[in-house]
Amino acid sequence: MSKQELPFQVADIGALAKSLKSQLEAHEGRAGHVQLLNMLARGAGYRNFQHYRAQAAALEQLENPAPTAPTVAIDHARVRRLMRHFDDAGQLIRWPNKFNEQATCLWVIWSRLPPRDSMTEQQISRKLNEMHSFRDFALLRRELVEQGLVSRTPDCRDYRRIEREPPPDALALIRYLSQRKPQ
Repeated sequence: MSKQELPFQVADIGALAKSLKSQLEAHEGRAGHVQLLNMLARGAGYRNFQHYRAQAAALEQLENPAPTAPTVAIDHARVRRLMRHFDDAGQLIRWPNKFNEQATCLWVIWSRLPPRDSMTEQQISRKLNEMHSFRDFALLRRELVEQGLVSRTPDCRDYRRIEREPPPDALALIRYLSQRKPQ
């Protein structure tokens, strides 16, 4: 096992000296290596050396965080193509032919549904009708459920948005559409 270097610093060296003196006087016999480490740590305000080492490791992680996973690049050309399916007000004007385009456009619809709200079939149908202009709310409702973006009870009385993290392209599409100004 390799030796881990732990820098030691105290705010008041006088207080450390007093603490060490009183701990050494209270200790019977000659103090060993571990006892001395614990005394130094207590003199610096920690419970023991293990507490000091844990605090030093936590501080090191805070000051030097582990590198994050590389971010996934957004295909801006694809996002631009997907925006053709929406009008200036952000309404879905046509259902895309390609499945992967449908899935990304559904994320926009999903983002506009209220989180943590229970909706009846009529309520979700009304909300979906406000978000598109091709008048097929049943298609959108069914696709949202099949894609795992909305849950529904077996009797179709209760619909709820499932909280998930949209993929990067969908997040970009949602962001760009939210910047459009309705006419």
